[in-house]
Amino acid sequence: MNKDIISTPAAPAAIGPYSQAVKTGLVVFTSGQIGLDPKTGELVSSEFEPQVRQAFGNLAAVAKAAGGSLAHAVKFSLFLTDLSKFATVNQIMSEVVPQPYPARSTVGVASLPKGALFEVEAVLVL
Repeated sequence: MNKDIISTPAAPAAIGPYSQAVKTGLVVFTSGQIGLDPKTGELVSSEFEPQVRQAFGNLAAVAKAAGGSLAHAVKFSLFLTDLSKFATVNQIMSEVVPQPYPARSTVGVASLPKGALFEVEAVLVL
């Protein structure tokens, strides 16, 4: 199996022993993205909505580096530290992800890296 490691400075650098994404054939598996500013490595805000928008922006940058876009997503996994913010995520996702929407799972979690409130990962098919 051929694995291409995807990396772009347009998204935050990995903060551990992992790659931003791995492409094998036409399938791209992304690592989770939180609302980090790619230049500073810090959260863009302590507020939920800016973190969600930045996380999707980071994910879009990784998708672009892999030769795709969020339109190529077939599955999203979302992680929220507060499930009462679910409607906000739906609204933002409907703005940044074109239809038809991919499959999705959403999980409530106790905490995320760097104190983030939201994380998103995707599987893309190019």
